[in-house]
Order: sequence, then C-alpha cells, then structure tokens
Amino acid sequence: MIMMLQNKIVLITGAAKGIGRAIAELFANEGARLVLTGRNVEALETLTATLLPHADGHLVYTMDVREIDSIRQVFEALSAQKIYIDCIVNNAGIMKDATLQMVKPELIRDIYETNVYGTILPTQYALKSFLRKRGGSVINMTSIIGTNGNLGQTIYGSSKTAIIGFTKSLSKELASLNVRVNAIAPGFIDTDMTKNMDPKFYEKNLQAIGMRRIGKPEDVAKVALFLASDLSAYVTGQVIGVDGGMII
Repeated sequence: MIMMLQNKIVLITGAAKGIGRAIAELFANEGARLVLTGRNVEALETLTATLLPHADGHLVYTMDVREIDSIRQVFEALSAQKIYIDCIVNNAGIMKDATLQMVKPELIRDIYETNVYGTILPTQYALKSFLRKRGGSVINMTSIIGTNGNLGQTIYGSSKTAIIGFTKSLSKELASLNVRVNAIAPGFIDTDMTKNMDPKFYEKNLQAIGMRRIGKPEDVAKVALFLASDLSAYVTGQVIGVDGGMII
C-alpha cells in the first residue's frame, strides 16, 4: 500500500488534542515521521505511544508558541540531529470570546501571541529546512470566523483573519522556492472548545450547518493530509473551508 506521506517529516504544533491529535494520527498512518510539539509533553508522549510507529521514531518536544526561545530551542535541537522537516502544521491556538468594549488588554495580547505570533514565528524557523530541501508545505489553521466574522469574537476573529493575510502574502514570497503555503478554515468542529459552549449557542451553530452535523477533527485532518502531500503540489495561497456548508 502506498502511503501519502512516506519519507516526509512533519512538525505539528498543539498536537496533543483535538484537531492536532487527529492530524497526528492520520499523518502517522500515512507514513510520516512526526515532530509533535505543545506545552503538555506528558500528553504528547501518551499520544505518541498510540501512533503507528515510524522506523526512525516520532519526536516530542515542549514548545510554547508564545515564546521565541521555546520555538528556537526545538528547531536547534532538530538541526543538531540533522532532522529537516518537509511540512509544518501551525495548529496551536486559543479561542476566547469577548466584545470589544469589555475585552482586557491581557486577553488581546494572549490571543495574538498564541494565534498570530504562534503561527508566524514557527514558520520563520521552519524555512531553513524548506530551503535546504528545496521545497515544503506550510499549513496554517485559521477559522470561518476569520473569513466571515462572528458576534462577540472580535479579537479571536481578527487574529484568524491575520493568519489568512499571512498565508496569502507568504505564499507569494515562497512560490518560486517550491514552498507552498495554505490555510484551513474549520467551522463548527467537535473539540474541547465547542464542548464548553453555552447549550443555546451550541444549538444555534449546529442549526446553521447545511449538512446538519457538527464537524469531526478527522474532517479537518483529511484536508491537512491533502495539503501536506504531493496531491497538492500545484496548490498555494489558498484558504480551504471545512464547515459542512455553514457559510454557503
């Protein structure tokens, strides 16, 4: 059986749960060697034990995408082992709701440091690997709230819109170097973020979905697989919605 990510090394941020975990499981099944990062190393090691093993072994690193030193240390450790990634999945992120008139500066800073800086900075460090290998794939996680907005999510939505601008501009910078840059915009997905929603808000979102079901993390993972694999060799600068018809 041909595996779609055979001989590929993929770094995933925020890999311990939700969409990041689903991507890790699918990518491992497709032959990738994984570099799993996040703030909870114990959870990452537990996940690794359940994955289809790779001949060269999957790797686990503590990485806080809000901290430049934390990011740098991971990439220095990989370089010291002569491990150069083929793909980075910038999955780490947070969603916190607040209207603009009520939001505190600390919350704005936390959302932007995690969602925006936490996407830009790991990508910047990954570029050395891509240039060395003369190719690569950057997969950024945005949101349909970043494409369409939502009441009460001004700061979160704007942070996800920033990721779209980053994706489109960087794709133009790197296209001639055979490095593809794309984004996925999930809709209403069954993760810890949605499980803690107010029941009325949850039901309202569910009724807005054309397919009449909440999305699964695996639905997003399959699109990430396409973008990480050679099937998308001529695809860059795109934002692919995974929302079951929520914003048609």
